[in-house]
Amino acid sequence: MDDSSARKFQKDLNGGLVALVLLSVLDGADSELYGYEIAKRLQRAAEREPLFKEGTVYPVLRSLSASGLLSSRVEPSLAGPPRKYYRITTAGRAVLGEWRAIWEQTRDFVDRFTLEGKPS
Repeated sequence: MDDSSARKFQKDLNGGLVALVLLSVLDGADSELYGYEIAKRLQRAAEREPLFKEGTVYPVLRSLSASGLLSSRVEPSLAGPPRKYYRITTAGRAVLGEWRAIWEQTRDFVDRFTLEGKPS
C-alpha cells in the first residue's frame, strides 16, 4: 500500500473517531478544557504522530456543542485571544456511553478478521 492510500485510510478512519475521543477526553477531565488544551492532551497521548491534527479538533468541538453534547463559554485571555472552554453535558455523557458500546462492538468485529485471520 503506497503512502497516499495509507493516509486516505487513516483520514477516513479518523473521521468517525474524533467526536468519540473528544467526548471521552472531556468526560475524563476534572474541569472545563479549552480547544488548545484538548489538542495538547491528544498530542501527548499519541505514541507516535497524533492521529488528529489540531485543526481537526475545533470544528468537531463546535459541532458537538451545537448538538448539545457539550456546553461552552468564552473567557478573555491575557496571553492571547479569548479561550472557549468546553464541558460535557448530561446528554453528551449518554451519547458517549452509546458510542463507546458501538466502538467496542466494531473494534471486536474488526479484530476477529484482522487479528485472528478468520471469523469464528
